[in-house]
Amino acid sequence: MKPTAAPVIRTIDLHQPMRWLVLGWRDIGHCGWVSFAHGLVLTVVGLGLLVLARHQFWWLAGAFSGLLVVGPVLATGLYALSRAVERDEARSWRLVLKTWLSWRRHGSGRDGKDWRLVQFGLLLGLAGTGWVLTSAALITLMSPVPIEQPLDFLKYVVLARDNWLFEVWLALGGLMAAPMFASSAIAIPLLLDRRISVLQAVITSWEAVLNNPVPMAWWATLIMGFSLLGLLSALLGLIAVMPMLGHASWHAYRDLVDASAWPERTTGQPGAY
Repeated sequence: MKPTAAPVIRTIDLHQPMRWLVLGWRDIGHCGWVSFAHGLVLTVVGLGLLVLARHQFWWLAGAFSGLLVVGPVLATGLYALSRAVERDEARSWRLVLKTWLSWRRHGSGRDGKDWRLVQFGLLLGLAGTGWVLTSAALITLMSPVPIEQPLDFLKYVVLARDNWLFEVWLALGGLMAAPMFASSAIAIPLLLDRRISVLQAVITSWEAVLNNPVPMAWWATLIMGFSLLGLLSALLGLIAVMPMLGHASWHAYRDLVDASAWPERTTGQPGAY
């Protein structure tokens, strides 16, 4: 079934992103340990990266920032949980597992499978990998000394006064992150909720961001700020930050888009794309 009309993009106020965070915490209260487990998994992955790249910090800086790029995909289970809270349905690991494995179930599409979330995840994964490689190459080529430890990165990149490496690194990261944020701000929740194509979801996400540039810039700032707090707390803060932002992103989608004209996608019954 094809959508018969374009979704309605709503205009939001500057205070709405803060409301999303409050609603995110409310959803954590409803879902409990299932929500926090998502953050715990991300923390364990981050600690693993620290161990693997402890002597190659130039890789680590890119890897952690790359995690932020693929964050919307990692939060897919949280979107499903928030939708279940909204519908007063059961919230459990069974729902999360069904959501992650929905691409394996037979649907009504041409190939009998729903590959949209997989496709979008691969696209974001490629973008994250591209940033890791770009970040590593930039720091390796421009740093005056080898960057092997976090203190080396802080001393010779962040606090260096005789070069512009940190500023260039931030600017390049921003240039790569901005279109990825616009593409993914609401795309994954939309793909989870409605039977539309990846391209349609990305276009809708861009429209939502462009129609609300100031509130969405504030939302991106909040995401970055809380993510940095999680990283700087020895990664332990991610246990709470990741589920809060994931649940909040579902409410961002619900406030920004009226997708009622699009066919609904129910968990375990993938759409036609």
